[in-house]
Amino acid sequence: LKPAAHALFKKLKDEELELLVQVVESQGAWESGCVLAPRGDPRGVKQGLPPQVLLCRLFRWPDLHQSHELKHLCYCAGGQGVCGDLAVLCCNPHHFSRLAVPGDPPPPLHHSTQGLGTAPETRAQCRSLCWGIPGLCSPLPDTSLSWTAVKDGCWCKLAYWEYRTRVGRLYTVHEASVNVFCELPWGSGFCLAQLPAAYRSCAVRRARGKIGRGLLLSREQGGVWAYNRSEHPIFVSSPTLSPPDSCGLTVLKVLPGYSAKVFDYEWAGDRGGWQLPGEGPCDPLSIHISFAKGWGPCYSRQFITSCPCWLEVLLNQPR
Repeated sequence: LKPAAHALFKKLKDEELELLVQVVESQGAWESGCVLAPRGDPRGVKQGLPPQVLLCRLFRWPDLHQSHELKHLCYCAGGQGVCGDLAVLCCNPHHFSRLAVPGDPPPPLHHSTQGLGTAPETRAQCRSLCWGIPGLCSPLPDTSLSWTAVKDGCWCKLAYWEYRTRVGRLYTVHEASVNVFCELPWGSGFCLAQLPAAYRSCAVRRARGKIGRGLLLSREQGGVWAYNRSEHPIFVSSPTLSPPDSCGLTVLKVLPGYSAKVFDYEWAGDRGGWQLPGEGPCDPLSIHISFAKGWGPCYSRQFITSCPCWLEVLLNQPR
């Protein structure tokens, strides 16, 4: 990659090179600007790699091969079409993530749980249920979002949990994206380190130490995406991650540096209020994310309430 990289660096302006150095040295710890490179003809470049693939392979993922394995992060201007009609493109390696591809769902657990109805009042009660976890209700009264349009204009609210205990109040999200983290230099968003708790077990403290830069949650065209910014995996479940005929819970493992579409509004709209066979009622507008620890049929932890640190994303009804 050395000749191809040197050829690319010669085409970059001084300010672009300086920005690239800062981005690489900080390992993406802050939201930087675009590093713009000439589009050019990839056939004239050693290895035939587009600039963004070349730099991502050089500084982040040595096993990367094609541009379709990458996704623009929501704060990249190149990903929003700003650079699309110009003779340049963004090749900032920390403006991209790799795509997490859901695998085959694990074999489901079977329970003799009686399903609940889907009347509006029943769905409202299910709002505080962790879907697939019959009987778990929030101890605080403000965990529910109205099934009608939310007046304050937020698209989701976040609740942070440690095992079965919710810590702190709901965090309301108005912007298109939000960082959820414990440690993030020069960062803004939902800082979990600022949430006090009367008591934390050793397991919770160990898990919190692995959250680090956490994740970026963004509402984009048609759905919600989660980008794992930490150095450890995150585990995600939502109604739209499970196939329509699924008999059990699907939990997606998202590796560091990877993104996944964790909620699809169109798919959810087709389902309405629904329940997972054998598992009980499911909230059709919720996402659950566990930091570092997985749960489900393939793990010793069967339910997310057995995970030391996890996040509940309560989505607003799309308008």
